Amino acid sequence: MISSQSNTWKATLLGATFALLTITGCHHDHASAIPANAGAPDNSGGPAPTASLTADPPSIDLGQSVVLNWRTTNATSVTIDGIGQLPINGTQTVSPSNSTNFHLIAKGDGGVTEANVRVTVRVPVVPSMGADNNTDGDMGSEAAFHQNVQDLFYDYDSFDLRPDAQSSVMHAASYLNAHPAIKVLIGGYCDDRGSAEYNITLGENRANAAKTALVSAGVSANRLRVVSYGKEKQFCTEENESCWQQNRRAQFTLDK
Repeated sequence: MISSQSNTWKATLLGATFALLTITGCHHDHASAIPANAGAPDNSGGPAPTASLTADPPSIDLGQSVVLNWRTTNATSVTIDGIGQLPINGTQTVSPSNSTNFHLIAKGDGGVTEANVRVTVRVPVVPSMGADNNTDGDMGSEAAFHQNVQDLFYDYDSFDLRPDAQSSVMHAASYLNAHPAIKVLIGGYCDDRGSAEYNITLGENRANAAKTALVSAGVSANRLRVVSYGKEKQFCTEENESCWQQNRRAQFTLDK
């Protein structure tokens, strides 16, 4: 009888101990479910990148070219669908065969951002040959061309149009619009500092910047053609700033 009561007491005591351990274990599990750094700000990334993408002109006839111009901040990688990896800032001449949405992706330590621009490709319209067009053949003289369409100059390692070039652009556009038969070759030049590959790209960006400025002033884009000479053709060969400045230019010539 004593043995039976003792067994009953032991079973009761074990059951109570197990229940207490279960309750204590649940309490500890609940407390550990809250991360130690919950609510702490995430400072692992940098500032978010920004990006803009424009097309000049936004509408073209089939066979013509358009200049894509992009600018980013806080980006380490830039791509455009169908073109590939590109510099952080720059320009690119493209000739789409149909209307196209260009999609840019800029990635940086602070994340990813996107920019888009649409280029509309029109079916070319054949101009009429009526008597009203008899002034279209007026090319003017080459001397008059160079007097009115003057070269543009750039700062070191830059393809941004300087304030002193704005009046030259407007004067050149006025002359070209008065002589619609003239077509222009725009050559991009650089001084001899830096690699040949880098300067070819910089020269193209300078030529495209000049083209964009003329198009914005009303000159038809299909009258303008760009080429980059980089540092391969120098106007001056002395190693000083005055000479280097002569080589950093967009040169305008008659495209015959």
